[in-house]
Amino acid sequence: MSGEKVPPKEIKAETDNPDASCPSVSDLQQLLQTGKVTSLYRSIYQSPCLSLSSSRATANNRFELWKLGITHVLNAAHGGLYCQGGPDFYGSSVSYLGVPAHDLPDFNISAYFSSSADFIHSALSKVLVHCVVGVSRSATLVLAYLMLRQRLTLLQAVSSVKRHRWIFPNSGFLKQLCQLDKQLHETGQLKPES
Repeated sequence: MSGEKVPPKEIKAETDNPDASCPSVSDLQQLLQTGKVTSLYRSIYQSPCLSLSSSRATANNRFELWKLGITHVLNAAHGGLYCQGGPDFYGSSVSYLGVPAHDLPDFNISAYFSSSADFIHSALSKVLVHCVVGVSRSATLVLAYLMLRQRLTLLQAVSSVKRHRWIFPNSGFLKQLCQLDKQLHETGQLKPES
C-alpha cells in the first residue's frame, strides 16, 4: 500500500438536497489541493477580461500593468503592509477598488462579494485582482464574481480557476462561498450543472 497513489475521490454536490448544494469545506480543500497547476504570466489566472495574480510585484509595477493592458485593479489586501496600491499610486489610467480583507477564517469577506463582483463586471477591459499571495483573499473574490455574475456554482467556479492556477481560500472563506452557493441555488440564480 505504501507508495501507491490513491486517486482523488470525485466530489459532487448533492443536488437533490437543497441543504447539501455545496460540498463540505474539507471536500472543497481536497478539490483545491488536487487541482492542475499551470504557469501563465507568473501564475496569473487569465480570462479575456480577468486576471488573478499571485505576484504583488505585478500589482506594484505600473509599467507591467500597462503592458498587460490592465485598466482596473482590485486589491483584496488594501491597507496591508505588503500592498502599495491605491488610487493615488495608479493614477487616472487605472480604476482601483481596495478591499481591506484579512486572510483570517473569521473575517467576513462576504460583505465585499457584491461590490467586488460589480467592480469586476463593470470593467470593459482587463481587471487585475490581487492580494499578497494570490491564493485566498483575491481567489475568493474571483470565485464570488464567477458565481454572482457568470452564474457558476461554487464547484464550477473552482474548476474554472484551478484549470489555470492553484488557489486555496481559507476555511472561513470557503464556508462563506458555500453560503453564497446555497443562496444562489435557492433563488435559481445559477446555471444548471452539466
